[in-house]
Amino acid sequence: MEKRKNYNLLIGIAALVVILIIISVVGYLVSRPQPYVIQGEAEATEYRVSGKVPGRIEQFTVREGDRVQKGDTIVFIDSPEIRSKIREAHAARAAAVAQKNKAMNGARTEQITAAYEMWQKALVGEDVMRKSYERIRKLHEQKVVSDQKFDEVEAQYNAAVATAKAAKSQYDMAVAGARQEDKDAAVAMVERANAAVELVNSYIDEIRLTSPADGIVADVYPKVGELVGQGAPIMTIQDLDDMWFTFNVREDRLKGMQNGDRIRLSIPALNGKEVTAVVYYVSVRESYATWKATREIGEFDTRTFEVRARPEGHVEGLRPGMSAIMTVNE
Repeated sequence: MEKRKNYNLLIGIAALVVILIIISVVGYLVSRPQPYVIQGEAEATEYRVSGKVPGRIEQFTVREGDRVQKGDTIVFIDSPEIRSKIREAHAARAAAVAQKNKAMNGARTEQITAAYEMWQKALVGEDVMRKSYERIRKLHEQKVVSDQKFDEVEAQYNAAVATAKAAKSQYDMAVAGARQEDKDAAVAMVERANAAVELVNSYIDEIRLTSPADGIVADVYPKVGELVGQGAPIMTIQDLDDMWFTFNVREDRLKGMQNGDRIRLSIPALNGKEVTAVVYYVSVRESYATWKATREIGEFDTRTFEVRARPEGHVEGLRPGMSAIMTVNE
């Protein structure tokens, strides 16, 4: 009987110990810190394709979702204004070149010949008047002719000398061509016209737009035939080789998320695929949008920080906008 009592006592003690152990385990499981989840999303560098000239969309060579390489032609813009300016600039350059050639080549042969003949005629007239002047001068010295007659002949002789000099100057000008100032001005006009042609030719490249980087076509805004203004976005190219994850994290949960830290993520859209990413950017968000009290009557207020991390290596199938889940233990 005594042995039975001792046996029952041992059973009771063992049962009590088991109950205490169960209570302790349950209490531990209930009271231990629970992991929390931080959700972010994948982002990628985006390029907005736009033109410098207004016009209508003439043709798209790609569609949304297509892969493109840097330099691929992706859209053509029809711009009548640019075509008109190109014709105008080429016409102005042709006129400037003609003016330059005229200044450099000088007068035509016919003009030079005519100027020479006028000079020779003036020389003959000067010689005739010189002889007349000499005869009248001698007669005037002998008091044969009056002073008035002598003055008239002298004036005619001086006029003949001046006419010959003027004809000689006209001939010299015809032979020498335009003045150096006129030649310099003609050269400057040609250079200005060439610059205008180069300018309008540069706009030709702006009616054939190319992709600025490798990537995929994310968005196409206008449709064929629609009018687009200068600098208006036409298309968005996403560079899938430059992707990162962005998280908004309370400052009291930033442990292990400093520059250079590695974090483990899972991508639900890729069947929970796990990815390792390296934190490279931590910056506080605007206080008006992210302020939050830690308690109803807290010791301090928390701010929200933006954390960015780049995946280590290429993640096949990852696209901008996909969620990224980070589980953090307290």
